[in-house]
Amino acid sequence: MKPTNIIYLLRHGETEGPKRVYKGHIDVPLSKNGIMQVEKVAQKFKEFIKKYDFNNSIILSSPLDRAVKTAEILSKNLKINMEIMELLKERSFGKWEGLSIDQIISSYPDEFDRWRQNPVLFYPPDGESTLEVSKRAKRAIEEILKRYKEYQIIITAHGGINRVILCNLLNIPLENIFRIEQDFTCVNIIEFYENYPVVKLINGIFW
Repeated sequence: MKPTNIIYLLRHGETEGPKRVYKGHIDVPLSKNGIMQVEKVAQKFKEFIKKYDFNNSIILSSPLDRAVKTAEILSKNLKINMEIMELLKERSFGKWEGLSIDQIISSYPDEFDRWRQNPVLFYPPDGESTLEVSKRAKRAIEEILKRYKEYQIIITAHGGINRVILCNLLNIPLENIFRIEQDFTCVNIIEFYENYPVVKLINGIFW
């Protein structure tokens, strides 16, 4: 039975600047290596698109620069139109944005420990809670499936919201979001049979 939709859920490519930093809503560009990663993934997508043989395709991107640039590279290589979707934006990390994990542990040791142990009950000071991100993520997927019936959909988003989307689709408790890895430019593949999701791949690396 052919699925009614395919969603390819991507994290953006590697970014410039220090690693292991909570960027959240901060705009940062892709690094040269990040651009190379996306170019390689774009070539792999040519195989995916032929495999599923859908008549319609669309790329949907978070409004943040690193995700938009990722979508633009894919759009150019695959000749697929792209649109910006505000609901796909990364979570806000509040006072932790721009800080490395070491800096956060040093300045907010108790808060960070509680956050790592239970990211549902605790979240970064002045940041977006996991439940808020989950509500936004569910709305995004619902709108996408309603608007793009019988489409292949490529989403370029972020590690934080991707983990929440996957937990929701797999019915995994949100307390376990950190058990799902999302490397730069990773690909997650979800087939939908009407509104029933089947996750085919998590954190696939093709670069």
